[in-house]
Amino acid sequence: MTRVLVVEDDSKLARALVINLRARRYVVDSAPDGATALTLAAAEPPDVLIVDLGLPDMDGVEVIQALRRWSRSPVLVLSARSGSEDKIRALDAGADDYMTKPFSMDELLARLRAATRRTAEASPTTPDTGVGRIATADFSVDLVAKRVRRADRDVRLTPTEWHLLEILIRNPGRLISQRRLLQEVWGPSHGTKTNYLRVYMAQLRRKLETDPSHPRYLITEPGMGYRFEP
Repeated sequence: MTRVLVVEDDSKLARALVINLRARRYVVDSAPDGATALTLAAAEPPDVLIVDLGLPDMDGVEVIQALRRWSRSPVLVLSARSGSEDKIRALDAGADDYMTKPFSMDELLARLRAATRRTAEASPTTPDTGVGRIATADFSVDLVAKRVRRADRDVRLTPTEWHLLEILIRNPGRLISQRRLLQEVWGPSHGTKTNYLRVYMAQLRRKLETDPSHPRYLITEPGMGYRFEP
C-alpha cells in the first residue's frame, strides 16, 4: 500500500487529509512540524509527501531540501502562499508539484495519484538505469545517442532545444521551474528571461506534438514552469 506523509501544522486540515486518504486505502503518517516530519520520513520512508510551507519550526522549503539529500519520493506542496517566488523556491528545492489553499480535495487526490503512478511506472528511461531512452506513442528520444525520432524519421533539434528537452525527459512528471530551466540552459544571468522559454518550448512542440496548441507531452504550468508527461 502507498504510504503518505502529511506535513501540516493546522490540526483540523491535517485530520481531514488523514481521514480522506485513509478512506482511499493509503497508509498515512502525520507530522505537525518539520523536525517530526524528517524523523518520520527517516524511520518509515514515505512513497509521497504532502508538505505545507508555513511550519512552526522551519520553513517547508528547508524540509524539502533536507529530504532531498537522501530521498527521491515525490513531494506535493500544499500551501496558502500563492506568490510565484514561493512556488519557484519550493520547486527549485526539489518539490514535484504545488497546490495553493483553499484547494479541491478531488484535485489533490488526482495529483497524488499522478505522483505515485509516475513513481510506480518509472521506466528504464531515467539516468539511474543507464539506458537513457524513452518512447512515447508519437516520438522516441535516445539520450545517449542524442537522437529524436518521430514517425520513422529523425527530428532535427537545435542544441538549445535538445538541452531543454533533455532536462524535462530526465525528470518525467516533475514540474521544473522556469528559473531552473533558464539557468541550466542559458546561464545564471538569464533566470528571469521567460520569453526565451516560450519561444523554444513552442518550437519543441511544433516538432514533437501532434497538436502543438494542445500539447500532450510538453505541459506548461502557468507562472511556474514545465513538465514532461510520458
